[in-house]
Formats: sequence, C-alpha cells, structure tokens
Amino acid sequence: MTAEQLRNSILQEAISGRLVPQDPNDEPASVLLDRIDARRAELIAEGKVKPKDNVPFPIKDEDIPFELPSGWCWCRVARYTQKVTDFVASGSFASLRENVKYYDTPNYAILVRTKDFRNSFDKDLVYTDKHGYEFLENSRLFGGEMILPNIGASIGKVFIVPELPYRMTLAPNAVMTRFFFDYQRDWLYYFFVSPLGKETLHDISSATAQGKFNKTEFKQILFPLPPLAEQKRIVAKLEELLPIVEQYGKAQTELDELNAALPARLRQSILQEAISGKLVPQDENDEPVSSSAIIPEDDIPFEIPSTWAWVTMKDCAKIIGGYAFPSASIKGDKGIRVIRISDISEKGFVNKSVVRYNGSDNLEKFKVQPQDILIAMTGGTVGKSLFVKEMDEDMLLNQRVAIIRNNGQYAPYLDMVVKSPHIKSFINDKKNSTNDNISMDDIKNFLVPLPPLAEQQRIIAKIEELFAEIDKLSK
Repeated sequence: MTAEQLRNSILQEAISGRLVPQDPNDEPASVLLDRIDARRAELIAEGKVKPKDNVPFPIKDEDIPFELPSGWCWCRVARYTQKVTDFVASGSFASLRENVKYYDTPNYAILVRTKDFRNSFDKDLVYTDKHGYEFLENSRLFGGEMILPNIGASIGKVFIVPELPYRMTLAPNAVMTRFFFDYQRDWLYYFFVSPLGKETLHDISSATAQGKFNKTEFKQILFPLPPLAEQKRIVAKLEELLPIVEQYGKAQTELDELNAALPARLRQSILQEAISGKLVPQDENDEPVSSSAIIPEDDIPFEIPSTWAWVTMKDCAKIIGGYAFPSASIKGDKGIRVIRISDISEKGFVNKSVVRYNGSDNLEKFKVQPQDILIAMTGGTVGKSLFVKEMDEDMLLNQRVAIIRNNGQYAPYLDMVVKSPHIKSFINDKKNSTNDNISMDDIKNFLVPLPPLAEQQRIIAKIEELFAEIDKLSK
C-alpha cells in the first residue's frame, strides 16, 4: 500500500466513525448544531451576519449516502459554517506588484493565491492596491479561514489561511469559509481532504466543461458530523497518525528512487570491477599486453593485474573528429544522413529530426563504420556515447562528435571503458573546467587499462550475462 492509499484509508475510516471508539456519554452532534444555530441567531440579531446566509437546505432521506454511528448526524455546509463566499474577479489587476516588501499602508494587501500556501507565504508574494481591487469585506482574510479552489485542476485542494501580520485579500476562483468556532474548521477540513470529500467536490464541479462550482453548490454539500467530543478524539488521532504516514511516504519515495537508480548503479559498479581486473579470473596462459606507452605513475588511477597495461586511447584506437557542415547543406531530405550529438544515445541512433548532407564534397574520412564508438564532445550530454553495432545506411559525422575507431583491440571492450565510471569521472573533471566541453586531445589521452585480448573477450561475455540479469530485475 502506498502512503497516499494509507492516508486515504485512514481519513475514510475517520469520517465513517471507525477510527476511534464511540462513547455513549458524548453529547450528540445534534446538540452541537443547536448551539451553532443559536450563535448564528445572535449574530443576525446583532447585524454581524446577514439573514440571507441562513439558508436551511433541508435534508431528505434519499440524500443520505450511508448510515452513521449513534450520536452522529448528516449536516449541510450551510448550517455548519458562519459564512461562505466565492470570489470571481470583476476588474483589472493592473496595479499588482511582485517581489517587494509589504507596503505598510491600508492601500495595499497580499493577493492570496493557491501557490502562496504551497510556498508558506515566504516568497513570490503579489500585492494589490485599492485601484487594482476594491477591498470588498467578503474577500478580506484575517487568518483561520478555509480556502477551496473552485475551478479547474485545483479542485479538491484545501487550505487554511495562516494568521499573518499584514492585510490579505482573496484572489479569484476560490471559495472562502468562515466558522463560528475554531473546532468546526478542523473537522470540515479533514472531511474535504478525505476521499469522500474530494469526490463530492469533483461531483458538484462536473456539470461544466472546465470543472467549476459556486458557493451555493458548496453550501449544499452533505457531510457526516460526529459529536464534538468524538470530533476532538478523531482529530487528535489523525494528527498522531498522518505525520507517521508522511514519514512513511518520504521513506517510500526514497526507496522508489533508489530502486529506479539501482540498475544503473549496478552497471557502473560492474564496469568498474571489469576494468580493474576483478570481474573474471586471469588466465596464466593469456599473452600479456606489451606496450611502449609511458604513463607517469602519479597519473595511474588504480591498480590493474600484472598481465595488463596502462595505455592512452590514441595507443589503441584512431580518434576522428566530425566535419563542420554548412547549415545550408544539411537542410534537405535527400542525401547522406548526418549524425549530430542529438542523434546518438547509448541505446542507439535517435531517428527524430533526421538531417542529410546533399553536397558534393568527398567526405569519406567522416563516414561512420560498424564497431565505431561515437562520443559527444560538448553540451549538457557531453560524454554520452554510442557503440555502433550495425547500420542501415551510410552516415557522416557532424562536428563536436568524435569517432573512437579500434585499430586492433577488441572494440566492445573499449566501448565498456568509455562508459565506465573511470572515464566518466575524467570527463566530468574536464567539462567542469571547460564549460561542458572535451577536446580531441582529451579523448586521445583517455587512460585505458588494457587486458590481454582473450581476457577482454571473457570480460565482455560476463558483462553481457550480468547486464541481462539486471534487465530482468528492472522489468
């Protein structure tokens, strides 16, 4: 079970009355509603709440979705809340100001948007003055209000406005809810973040193409209401369990990321073992590598078996740079295909946006051949390479891509060296000092730990066997 599934399950249990035991001594939820009704009547008499906000929206038997525990009751949002407001922009916001300190004047306020809750009101705040938006009392925020976006993809999200030391006003496309008592907010918040609450919001918004609901539709939403004492027990239990679920979710995410990265890490580990002479046993009958290359001892990165030798790439392969094609010569759809950096990946040629050379110059030198290793020399993917096993057509190499062409050693082994952590580390050091570039000389001077030819073949066979097993694990 994922963390999200576990969280939803806990919330659903909570709003169904199955998360904590009922207590027959609890004051029924109906008494709480009577208290809310009395408070509303007092505020109406004092002129602090408008009578039109006291719409009853009666509950019929056919409206009730499922049976509740004893002491619970079904309630509509309109009866439970003090005030529900939806706000739709009716004017221009030309006077918005971004990334500035709060204006200590009654003429400015933060225009509260969904992203501000995600950012904890710490950055990218937007301010508006009275010319951009007349501060209507019904959109003024004081802290403690519940905000629900009521249009598009944000439907189903729920936010509680923090108490902040500056003026706030509600941005368009949201419903704002105020309560008579703070404890009312806690229960209704957990209802709307539960699967049933989210489903209800989406149901009332599905009548329009883009998805939208208004305050009247919102007020009629039916939700299960427990006795106040049980509400408090449920909220306390949720505040105990949900942080644990969040920790579980983070651990699960880390594990998923580790599992996703594990195949690549295993391959890199195997390649490093291979070029260190630790993947397959040495055979005393193998002919040792003889080399005239002189590698300074301080440059040697790690030890290799006595039958191996350290050489440079130019000692065992021919290095060829690509041709600088004039852009006009590779815009047609006829001619010889030209291979650019974007046309290669470690899995093969990329056949999107193919370009072709339609000129007449003799570019035989730049033709790609089977068993060539192509390597990117610049850009964000510098160092990526492709071992060319087969070709369906002739190809020419563009500039900033190089060919490593074997001149006698076993080509698949050199491909493995190029893909190993040893060479990747060398490339990373070089590109960090040359603005994501490596030169022809850098490639020529790649240090290659070279085993006897027979051992090269055993190494490649073992790698193919191990990589096949890793592929099975990845599926």
